[in-house]
Amino acid sequence: MTTYFNYPSKELQDELRCIAQAIVAPGKGILAADESVATMGKRLQDIGVENTEDNRRAYRQLLFCSDDKLAENISGVILFHETLYQKTDDGTPFPQVLKKKGIIPGIKVDKGVVPLFGSEDEVTTQGLDDLAARCAQYKKDGCDFAKWRCVLKIGKNTPSYQSILENANVLARYASICQSQRIVPIVEPEVLPDGDHDLDRAQKVTETVLAAVYKALNDHHVYLEGTLLKPNMVTAGQSAKKNTPEEIGLATVQALRRTVPAAVTGVTFLSGGQSEEEASVNLSAINNVPLGRPWALTFSYGRALQASVLRAWGGKKENIAAGQAELLKRAKANSEASCGNYKPGSAVGAAGGDTLHVDDHKY
Repeated sequence: MTTYFNYPSKELQDELRCIAQAIVAPGKGILAADESVATMGKRLQDIGVENTEDNRRAYRQLLFCSDDKLAENISGVILFHETLYQKTDDGTPFPQVLKKKGIIPGIKVDKGVVPLFGSEDEVTTQGLDDLAARCAQYKKDGCDFAKWRCVLKIGKNTPSYQSILENANVLARYASICQSQRIVPIVEPEVLPDGDHDLDRAQKVTETVLAAVYKALNDHHVYLEGTLLKPNMVTAGQSAKKNTPEEIGLATVQALRRTVPAAVTGVTFLSGGQSEEEASVNLSAINNVPLGRPWALTFSYGRALQASVLRAWGGKKENIAAGQAELLKRAKANSEASCGNYKPGSAVGAAGGDTLHVDDHKY
């Protein structure tokens, strides 16, 4: 068995590590604004707004043109391909708007999930074929990091060995391609919260999945200091008994400590359909677990940063400032949570404690 490999050059290592460190700087996290056209359509439909390119642009403009204070709590924004090439009313490209604020633009690069033949309704993620060329172009166009989501499901017989192995290898191949093009990969193996499994089962499955992912990343010679992990928090299934934030925090930190190498720069949790309040409370609890945590533990939230924004805006120009105020409020709440300082109930948004769960969620 050959053991030949090359570490990336020192220059490339330094560039990747510096980007990853900037994204998880203390008190900062990521705004995931990478909803596809179809998913954004559902968000807009919920507030009675038509799914047109200009309405999608107007909404993203509201987010990105919020007060410069946003950059105190948001370090990076994940964009969708369409959004990367859109502009503000005055013709400024969105990536330029973000960079001027000191926010790093990132890009979603996967092309969605497809069924795994012969499995029990399991999936893998497509998009590797032309990824190097797309990453090279995205880097030129101002993106410094990328995101790729794989999805695993907990059931009586799932996730299967086939699904765990396939998704781990796909994530590793994606990560190595990104790094070859000077882009920091966010590795996202999401174990869905759908089901009635308890916290113990969720923890064991998360550990098994993460162990496989880091074995694959090692096999593919991925430079871990130049990566970020975007996992699910460990929670019981959506239809099971709810656990306390302290129980969720402990299970999550234990799972990470058992599987994620200390070399990984940071962990940016997905919100996974939790309400805005739950996502903040649980993140704060994670950062208060009395165990060693060698990585930054922060957020990369989509729905849990935007639900109240959409509700307050409602597609009306006169409500733009109200929508932006909600974004600043939630960003600050999650910034506090990433430092373990969020006080439950201190940032009630327009969406209140509404559940944001969607069965078998697709971006």
